[in-house]
Amino acid sequence: MSEVETAIQPGRGWLSYVRPAFLVLVSFAGGLALLYGVLQQAPAGAARWIDVLFGALASAALVFSRRAPVPVALALAGVAAVFASGGLANMLALYAVARHRQLTVALLIASFNVVCGCFFWTLYPKNSSLLLTFTVNVAIAAALTAWGALRQAQKALLDSYRERAERLEREQELREREIRRAERTRIAREMHDAVAHRISLVALHAGGLDVMPDPAQSDVRRSAELIRSAAVQALEELRVAIGVLRADEPRSLEQPGLDRVDDLLRDAADAGQRVAVARAPDIADGVPPDVGRAAYRIVQEGLTNARKHAPGSAVSLTLRRTSGGLLLQIRNPLTAERLEMPGSDRGLIGLTERVALTGGTLHYGISESHQFELCAELMWK
Repeated sequence: MSEVETAIQPGRGWLSYVRPAFLVLVSFAGGLALLYGVLQQAPAGAARWIDVLFGALASAALVFSRRAPVPVALALAGVAAVFASGGLANMLALYAVARHRQLTVALLIASFNVVCGCFFWTLYPKNSSLLLTFTVNVAIAAALTAWGALRQAQKALLDSYRERAERLEREQELREREIRRAERTRIAREMHDAVAHRISLVALHAGGLDVMPDPAQSDVRRSAELIRSAAVQALEELRVAIGVLRADEPRSLEQPGLDRVDDLLRDAADAGQRVAVARAPDIADGVPPDVGRAAYRIVQEGLTNARKHAPGSAVSLTLRRTSGGLLLQIRNPLTAERLEMPGSDRGLIGLTERVALTGGTLHYGISESHQFELCAELMWK
């Protein structure tokens, strides 16, 4: 029967011809076995050859049982009611209905088969009693219907599992794509923060040379060295960031934490930026990595903005612990002079989003003392 089920399903290539042919041969052979070996009373003479002919036609009709199972099953049930050699083809057609159609339709076809079997008994009553004929026909019809319905349910279950697996795979791909997109966006933001910090140092050194009335050669050499160093570092950070963005699987850039704030202050001092710092020596102890990274970027953005918008002004930086986290305040006075550098509020907007992801808050604007103030509270408890 497994070969029969496989043959009923559409195949590919040469199997699409071999399987139906095998099905027809098996059906016709089984019908001849019923006619010549099983039945005690069967048609004789010319009637037997007619029976064989209709049995062959019934077996050939099974080729269409996958495409039109119900009409084929009805027709073969009628053939089997008169011609014995069409009996096995009738059974296979009933299985095809149960395999590919609703159970109610299969039960109706099965009932019709039982009626046709009883009609065959009226033509050849000496084979067995009517009760035995009815019982056997009911048992065969029920078994074929149940088997076909079971196979249909199994196929539907496998299809649902396959569809679910494909859906989960698509969702996983979408999640991975979204993760990569978010990572690339975050890397681009990191690139903005890091490169803008370096470029602001370059602009500050160049601006200092521009306003110096008669710079000494040593001052020029020192400023040029600082400009070169800042530019090289900016190019290196830009190269690393672009290389990461071009990779198929973006990796994270180096993520400095709160313990690297001294590097920012050292760069600012080398550029001539005055920064008054108020913090505890062990301010970085126990700070979670994500909070430390956010704090580093806040200090970096604050010092960069101060160099761009208030060059030469003193900046105050306050870092202190609170009951549930870390408080950062960066202040610089408002000045009419500013460096001509392109920019927007994207850095501050990015900081606001970064701080929000850690569960903290960030505010910036002009304070009552006419200073620009950048204040962030990072929470982790």
